[in-house]
Amino acid sequence: MVAIDRVSLVELLRKAGMDGDVDFLREGVEALAQAVIELEASERVGAERHERTLERSTYRNGYRDRAWDTRVGRVNLKILKLREGSFFPELLQPRRRSEKALLAVVQEAYVHGVSTRKMDELVKALGLEGISKSEVSRICQSLDGAVERFLNRPIEDPVPYLWLDATYLKVREGGRVVSMALVVAIGVGINGEREVLGLDVGPSEDAAFWQGFLRRLAERGLSGGRLVISAAHVGLKRAIVETLAGAAWQRCRVHFMRNLLAQVPKAAQPMVSAAVRMIFIQPDQAAARAQFHQVASALEKRYPKAATLLTEAEEDILAYMAFPEQHRRQLHSTNPLERLNKEIKRRSNVVGIFPNRAAVIRLVGALLMEQNDEWAVGRRYFSAESMTAIDREGTPLLQMLPELGSAAE
Repeated sequence: MVAIDRVSLVELLRKAGMDGDVDFLREGVEALAQAVIELEASERVGAERHERTLERSTYRNGYRDRAWDTRVGRVNLKILKLREGSFFPELLQPRRRSEKALLAVVQEAYVHGVSTRKMDELVKALGLEGISKSEVSRICQSLDGAVERFLNRPIEDPVPYLWLDATYLKVREGGRVVSMALVVAIGVGINGEREVLGLDVGPSEDAAFWQGFLRRLAERGLSGGRLVISAAHVGLKRAIVETLAGAAWQRCRVHFMRNLLAQVPKAAQPMVSAAVRMIFIQPDQAAARAQFHQVASALEKRYPKAATLLTEAEEDILAYMAFPEQHRRQLHSTNPLERLNKEIKRRSNVVGIFPNRAAVIRLVGALLMEQNDEWAVGRRYFSAESMTAIDREGTPLLQMLPELGSAAE
């Protein structure tokens, strides 16, 4: 029986007189709290237990257990269930608010890389009884709605500059642990502000996967691009060429230098690196091209493989030189996106192996939401005045081909 009657109260008072009974205060709080809950429940129903009255609005339908952490310890309460409607006692409303605060803490900790195994210790440190891994997963799933809205939001303004890159995470799929590609896109809009545009997870960086990712960006409104910056991955490069109509492509200079220096002896790498870097410090594109041919000619004599690699990459590594000078330092590589990837890796390393793709999107999506908010309130990446210097004549770039927009992946 749940209701607290006089006999129960008398027994409780007798128990108080027993020497060494340290549980009296906790049991007293439990008994009185249950009595208050029963009184409120009777008012909600409009009748006492087994009472017939015209004021009755619904019927009791059993109880559910509810633990309540108090200053005297955890007490176990029973909350009335109704056949129609719902009931939650006013006594526990502050607890409900504290649960919301705990929910926020757990979500924040999860986004910042605290593993589910460590979450129990975190909750205990807050003065509660701990939390199971399944409960952490349930709480974190509530992030999914916000992440989904963020990743599917419309892209309203033109995006002249687009960075694309991928990193790899361990994911459990089909009973195996596999390495999966996490691709991320960021851009700078016509107002000069940075923005996270999207992410996706797939088994590999093949052309079809990248094409599908870029099409989805277009469906959300991606337009107005002038330059795409990425590494020279075969699948990505093919997707850019086949999917982004007319957009200039800048090959990441950092990745290119690694590939180039691999073609020369280690002892000669500092000299070759210094010579190639002279190309990139020229004041304009014409001077850069003139310096480029001098360096390529010098390399041809001693390191023909490096010279061939450099010559073939001329257009790709100098594309950024056609844009405003104040933008070039950020346009020649994927460094702005790689810094974000490092933060993703730092936090995902705590997880180790993700249970599924949805868990990856949940964690990384929440992280990217956080980063996007910081960019929104921070300094502009490029000034609004400098953005007006971008040549906007001719066919709008980064406009998806109509037939690709409607094609199935």
